Amino acid sequence: MAGERQADRPRRDHRLEKLRASGPNGSAVRARADSDGLRQNAILDCGWGRLVFGQTFADPRELANSLREEGPDRRDIAFYVKDPHVLLSHAPQELFLDPSHTYRLDLSTYKQGNRRPRGFFIRRLASEEDATEVNRIYQSRGMVQVHPAFFWSNRDNRALTYFVAEDETTGAILGTVTGVHGKRAFGDPENGSSLWCLAVDPQATHPGIGESLVRRLAEHFQARGCAFMDLSVMHDNDKAIALYEKLGFVRVSYFTIKRKNEINEKLFTGPNDDYEGLNPYARIIVDEARRRGIHTEVVDAAGGFFRLTHGGRTVLCRESLSELTTAVAMSICDDKTVTRRLVEAAGVRVPEQIPAGSDDEAVAAFIEKHGQIVVKPARGEQGRGISVGIESLEDAKAAIEAARKHSETVLLEACFQGDDLRLIVIDYRLVAAALRKPPVITGDGRSSIRELIEHLSRRRSAATGGESKVPMDAETERCVRQSGHGMDDVPEEGERITVRKTANLHTGGTIHDVTGDIHPALVEAAVAAARAIEIPVTGIDLMIKSPALPDYVFIEANERPGLANHEPQPTAERFVDLLFPLSVPFSVRAARSQQQRSRRED
Repeated sequence: MAGERQADRPRRDHRLEKLRASGPNGSAVRARADSDGLRQNAILDCGWGRLVFGQTFADPRELANSLREEGPDRRDIAFYVKDPHVLLSHAPQELFLDPSHTYRLDLSTYKQGNRRPRGFFIRRLASEEDATEVNRIYQSRGMVQVHPAFFWSNRDNRALTYFVAEDETTGAILGTVTGVHGKRAFGDPENGSSLWCLAVDPQATHPGIGESLVRRLAEHFQARGCAFMDLSVMHDNDKAIALYEKLGFVRVSYFTIKRKNEINEKLFTGPNDDYEGLNPYARIIVDEARRRGIHTEVVDAAGGFFRLTHGGRTVLCRESLSELTTAVAMSICDDKTVTRRLVEAAGVRVPEQIPAGSDDEAVAAFIEKHGQIVVKPARGEQGRGISVGIESLEDAKAAIEAARKHSETVLLEACFQGDDLRLIVIDYRLVAAALRKPPVITGDGRSSIRELIEHLSRRRSAATGGESKVPMDAETERCVRQSGHGMDDVPEEGERITVRKTANLHTGGTIHDVTGDIHPALVEAAVAAARAIEIPVTGIDLMIKSPALPDYVFIEANERPGLANHEPQPTAERFVDLLFPLSVPFSVRAARSQQQRSRRED
């Protein structure tokens, strides 16, 4: 992520100014002007916090006081600080030197790129719906969100510029960037500009979204006569730094100061090797526990094991699997045939299924009856060994052999035409629901399918911390073949090819939150399945026609679902609620009790 966020003001009526800053329609720019036009003590409200222009403060004490006025759940940034050691001396317990580099692009020599975006385009932020999508991307990247009305109320602000990347086919917002015009923000005598809040949706599959956003902003400021464009980037963000250097940015010696708060905690407390070794699925739970004051102990970071202690109670966990899930429930989830029998007995709809024996005629008859089938190991996880959309005996036999590498027992299942839905059920309540979509490549008219898959895998791996990539195996080759292509074919520009039929994250799939759109019948099926297994935390997989329709078939239950895949839904919060009910604030517990009483009365 390039650039972060912050800024505010010298001493006046602080209460009035904080009220204005807290709402979406407050004045974005605040400063006093010198006779030469350079504004003194200049501050720009960016919605996520305030950008404080350090070079406009003559007195470092006033700059320190401005940073002290940071609002709750906001991140202020003092940028262009000339003497950071002097500023820190005025508030050493409250401020810290941000471990970021400043990079500058000389707009007088910048040359526009020759390649145009493929599959998406860059435009101005145009509505509050755009703003809501930008916030979704911010949250997925761990960034501070902005009141949607702030974007809209500042759409004509000449100091702030917002661009978004939009998918040409779906209209989805794929990325965003914010620009600041220096002269309009604080009367910059150098006529500079800066880039902030560059963020790309981690589920986006198009290449070059970040680069296109940076270039569009640079060209925007270049056309307005700006001399340069600066940005701030974390010193260890190697991928972002490589992009900026590729575009011609060079390091410059400016410093950034921030206030010590919960948002910035990782930047000023130093690394904790135990916590840093945790994967995202364990880390999201540990972070939530620590926020509540629950003692956390990492038992084995590589395996995702940690121990939580609160109020005399200790629970050992492996990611979302805890001691509250019994060995019996785990063994049920482990064997898909047993899972199927139990949930079917509970009234949950399941697809027709037979074991894969040595009788080719039985396999052929099953394919003929259903048209397409699914071949999968009876035991396994993360989509390994699963083949979807099998239409011939030859492909079925190859898929059965692949599945047997993961389990001696292999199952043949009727293929339900629809989308893959994951529902997170905690304490027998739905917490999150997400469509899982298989990996798709888009032709550029130059690259082979093999190269496009490799590019997609690199992007998915970078976006998920190495969790997601498309395997180059026989199943991928079969799916490509089914589309009428070979791995070395060069598809036409814009042609979309599904290269894997399964939608698992670990095989390159993407995840799209649909919690607010779920039909009650799907919720009832997921809860009924969880109760049949008697498992308190689970990920229930259904195949569906649409999240808004009641049609479904049950696929499987997962005893250790990845809670980090379902942000912004409160999966980690509900998991910790289950383990330690008394860690929930009393006011929240009281409100929930009232809601439950109201439901019973209704």
